[in-house]
Amino acid sequence: MLRDTLIKNTINNLEKLPDQKIKEVSDFAEFLLSKSDDMVLTEGIQKLAAESKSFEFLKDEEDIYTSDDLKEIYK
Repeated sequence: MLRDTLIKNTINNLEKLPDQKIKEVSDFAEFLLSKSDDMVLTEGIQKLAAESKSFEFLKDEEDIYTSDDLKEIYK
């Protein structure tokens, strides 16, 4: 279904619901929006951290441990 059709159907269904159920639907819609906003923020932070030059100095550092230091290798 197209977005506009889904919105119209949802509005038609909302008009048939009692006030308490409309409040529940509104709360759920707000929850979904905040969840979506949180995801956008998290992805933005991850992108900034990945592109950041903050840890560039670690590339020049010698590795402290190698696979030879492992006591047990998990498969």
